[in-house]
Amino acid sequence: MASGIYAACTALMARSQELDVLANNLANVSTTGYKGETQFYEALTAASGNQTLGPLNTDVNRFGVLGGQALNLDAGSIKATNNPLDVALQGQGFLEVKTKAGYVFTRAGNLQTGAKGELQTAQGDPVMGIDAKHKTVPIYLPSGPVAIAKDGTISVGGALVGKLKLVTFPPNTPLTPMGDAYISAPVASAKPAANLSVLQGSLESSNVNPVQAETSLIALQRNFDLVERALKIFNTDFDQPAATQLPQVP
Repeated sequence: MASGIYAACTALMARSQELDVLANNLANVSTTGYKGETQFYEALTAASGNQTLGPLNTDVNRFGVLGGQALNLDAGSIKATNNPLDVALQGQGFLEVKTKAGYVFTRAGNLQTGAKGELQTAQGDPVMGIDAKHKTVPIYLPSGPVAIAKDGTISVGGALVGKLKLVTFPPNTPLTPMGDAYISAPVASAKPAANLSVLQGSLESSNVNPVQAETSLIALQRNFDLVERALKIFNTDFDQPAATQLPQVP
C-alpha cells in the first residue's frame, strides 16, 4: 500500500502549495495593479532507474504534483481617481522601477513625489524615465500642475520634464512576482512597449476575481480534507492490520 500513501502524500503537499497561492491572490484583491497567479500540475513517476512498468503499475506510480505558478497578465478594471499622479496602463506592458534589489516592473500606477520631487511608487521606489538619448533616468517633478500624455510624456506647467519608461516582454519570458505588485524579469529582457498607452487620473485594479477565488478556495479546502482522510485510511485500515498480521503468518 506504499503507492497509495505516496500518492496521498504528494496530493496533500500539492494542495497545500495551491492553497498558499489562492490565499495570496485573495489577500491582494484590493492591491492596485496586482496580477493573480494560476497553478499548473505535473506528473511525477515514482519508479526509479530503468525499471519497466506495465500500464497498471505506471498509473499507480504516477503522482500529480504542483509544477509551479504562472502570472495571469489579464488587465484589471480601470477606475477613475482624478489624482494627477495616478496612471493606469492600457495594453500589455509595465512601468520600470528601481529598487535596492535592482530593476523591477509594475502596473501599480498610484505614484507620488519624494522629498526632492522624485517620482516614486507607493513604496517609495524611483519610477524610471527615458531621456532624449533613450537612457534610463529618474524623473523629477517641480511644483505645478502635472500633465501625463498617453505616450508617458510628463509636463509640469506646460514644460516638458520627462517621459515614463514603458516596457514589455517577449512571449514566454519568465516573470516572477516580488510582492507589492512588483514583478522581476531576466536582465535585459525588457523591450520598449509599442502598444501601451497611459491614462492619467486612473488606476488599474487587481485582476483577481474575488468570487471565483473564494469558490476555488472552498473547493480546494474540501479536496484537501478528502485527501487527508485518504491518507489516514491507508495508514490505519491497510498498513496497521498488515503489520499486526504479518508476524502470525506461518
